[in-house]
Amino acid sequence: MTLSNVLLRAPTAEEFPAMWRSLIDAFGEPLHESDQDLEQRAFEPDRSLIAVDGEDVVATAGILSRELTVPGAIMAMAGVTLVSVAPTHRRRGLLTTMMTRQLTELHEQGGESVATLWASEAPIYQRFGYGNAAPRAVLTGATRETAFRPEVDLGTGRVRRLSEDTVRPHARAVYEELRPSAVGWLDRSDIWWTRRHYDPDHQREGHTELRFAVHEERDGQVTGWASYRIKGDFGPTGPNGLMAILDVSATTPPAYAALWRFLLDHDLVRRFRRRMCSTDEALQHLVQNPRAVQTELSDALWVRLVDVDRALAARRYSTELDVVLDVEDDRCPWNAGRWRLSAGPDGAECVSTTAPADLRLTSTELGAGYLGGASLTALARAGRVSELTTGSLQRTATAFGWHTAPWCPEVF
Repeated sequence: MTLSNVLLRAPTAEEFPAMWRSLIDAFGEPLHESDQDLEQRAFEPDRSLIAVDGEDVVATAGILSRELTVPGAIMAMAGVTLVSVAPTHRRRGLLTTMMTRQLTELHEQGGESVATLWASEAPIYQRFGYGNAAPRAVLTGATRETAFRPEVDLGTGRVRRLSEDTVRPHARAVYEELRPSAVGWLDRSDIWWTRRHYDPDHQREGHTELRFAVHEERDGQVTGWASYRIKGDFGPTGPNGLMAILDVSATTPPAYAALWRFLLDHDLVRRFRRRMCSTDEALQHLVQNPRAVQTELSDALWVRLVDVDRALAARRYSTELDVVLDVEDDRCPWNAGRWRLSAGPDGAECVSTTAPADLRLTSTELGAGYLGGASLTALARAGRVSELTTGSLQRTATAFGWHTAPWCPEVF
């Protein structure tokens, strides 16, 4: 079988069910109508692709129009999603064709200068210039070992339980207050808040329904919220319940500490797990025993610079920088060559140049370092960045770094 049998095109809105069935089958997951209905609400047909062989949808890909917080700015982002190839059509170049077409169309149409995705398999998307830009941490531990340091301020507010419909406006207000400085966070319209709190039985894995709490100051102002589930368990020595935490966000340190204390002090709960959070999550610094919080790291948000000049000019930098980058980019040849980046905390400019290069790297390394998470110095130690001018690596790595670790709190 060759690709000559396959037609690659944009789907119609009415073809989403067939597209969804193909995707779910490729991932080996059960089909649930409620999942399909929810995904279809965010579906953008004109930004999607399907490969059709006869009457069968055999490959899928899509883009979601979102905003991404980057160091010092919020920018438009192409969220790549719904990517799959049917088992009958693997190893035929369909994925390469779809990924290349997405990037080429974004460039030619003057679309978003940055594309992002969550990878089902980590090695795949580096081939297309995506870099591991915002890892996630998984926090686990025993609740009884999480006594806070004596100086921790829990404030004078209170924690209240709320229903999903009553918590959403408070959670949204806190989220929007934090988002401008939370590198890696995305905008959330109503549909994305609905997805965040989507709570079908088939996704609970024995846990309770999703529960919500807010931290409220004495004047009634909400300064934080949390969402969580509990999985009850009893062993030979008594209760051994698990607290599974989705969100803990707050605008003040006392609200943050009070929400964590509320979560960790539940009766009959002996273990906690937060599946997705920042690598510099502050809980690790609240507890007396540093071993009480175990941290496991994993890749999460991958970033691809569609247009190097526009993308590098869109963010801010920690220090003043003047550097020439020699960029290798086989997938997006318009990016290949030398670029002069003149940047600092107040803005940036990136233009093509014939000046001698200071650093050499590929688009994958630029994507990895774009949000200030992956250190260009570490990438250089791995042989993935070459310093051509002495001192340029340190200056560039410092400027690309940021005061908070990037992380993305939602899979799309």
